[in-house]
Amino acid sequence: MNKEILKLSIPNIISNITVPLMGIASTAIAGRIEGSSAAVTIGALSIGVAIFNFIYWNCSFIRMGTSGLTAQAFGAGDKKGISLMLWRALIVALGVGVIAFLLQYPIGEFSIDFMGTGDANSDAMISRYFYTRIWAVPAGILLFAFNGWLTGMQNAVVPMVVAITVNIIHIACSFLFSIVGTMGLEGIALGSVVAQWTGVAIMVVIVTLKYRKSLVGVTLKEIVDLSAMKEFFAINGDIIIRTFCLVAVYTFFTKASADSGDANILAVNTILLQLFTLFSYMNDGFAFAAEALTGRFIGAHDGKSLRRCVKLCLIWGLAIALIYVGVYIGWWRDIFSLLVSSDTENIGALLAVAEEYIGWIIVIPIACAMPFIMDGIMVGATRSRIMRNSMIYSAITYFAILYGLGWLIGNNALWMAFTLFMFVRGVLQFFMSDKLRDIYRDAE
Repeated sequence: MNKEILKLSIPNIISNITVPLMGIASTAIAGRIEGSSAAVTIGALSIGVAIFNFIYWNCSFIRMGTSGLTAQAFGAGDKKGISLMLWRALIVALGVGVIAFLLQYPIGEFSIDFMGTGDANSDAMISRYFYTRIWAVPAGILLFAFNGWLTGMQNAVVPMVVAITVNIIHIACSFLFSIVGTMGLEGIALGSVVAQWTGVAIMVVIVTLKYRKSLVGVTLKEIVDLSAMKEFFAINGDIIIRTFCLVAVYTFFTKASADSGDANILAVNTILLQLFTLFSYMNDGFAFAAEALTGRFIGAHDGKSLRRCVKLCLIWGLAIALIYVGVYIGWWRDIFSLLVSSDTENIGALLAVAEEYIGWIIVIPIACAMPFIMDGIMVGATRSRIMRNSMIYSAITYFAILYGLGWLIGNNALWMAFTLFMFVRGVLQFFMSDKLRDIYRDAE
């Protein structure tokens, strides 16, 4: 079972970890763009990225809904079901991507008004970033569909190859356009456009070549079958609500940082959140393994293997968390310094602010170890209602702490709210599934 878990988790870890590394690289590039202070540029980038996170994460239901249903069809040996899930995911992803692109102006203006700092120069940078990067959105959502389907098919290698390729292209193009070509933040956004559409092209070629013999012919009538689509959208509807809550938490994290009125706090929170993201994408590798294997064993009615899988995934998640705690305790200053040039005028002030809040980044991996794996189990078991309800209650906890204690302990309230939000979600999922007994009964 450990071999099965590692076979799926290691490629997912490699592909996942390239995402925060890309974010770290983008932050490092932004911190070295000439013409404005590092704090202002990094802050503008963080707000621009937060806007796109809101869009992308609200569309991540396509990946999660596709993964669980595909994994169960794979476990049951249902080739037609596997083929139908691919087409349904791609059609929904394309439709959502086109709608988001067509609505770019109202989305962009509202987001910039809501998330902006109020500084004309910073908000202009955010605007240029947004209206350049919006061209990548349809491609990014299509990649969600492909990745969800491949995860369900127990294939983590193809998403890894594509993710690495996309992120290398993104970093290279961002540096070329922003530093060499002096495009500023627009260059980082344009790098995303080039990288995402290249990723879609690569994915189409690989899936066509690798699975052309495995996929069976299906008709449009079968793809849009009312009962099947109703199940697909029922699961995805719960995931949309769940994801909206998650995105709201992250969005208000950035907004609360910006509303502090201190450019150093906004920049430091952005960088520390990157460190958390580095851990979360690492641990999500085992969550994706739990996702794929849970769905597979439920589809195959193999309860014994499911129990072993869940237990070992939880152990792996905790082990990764402990490793990160050790790394952050020993080398957080070195990691922080990679993101901001030592020549930056206020580097000393940024490090001093970071030292005040680094304790939260050390605590968070332990608090999040179980919740991430529980998310994977729920996705694979298609227990979307539990995911939805646990996220709603956790978000309520987050906002209660943020606005209840923010006036008293300032930025510490933001980090406390974020940490407890993550922890409470996993605890609720555990008890809402009758300590996982409901999941085991599905397989048995």
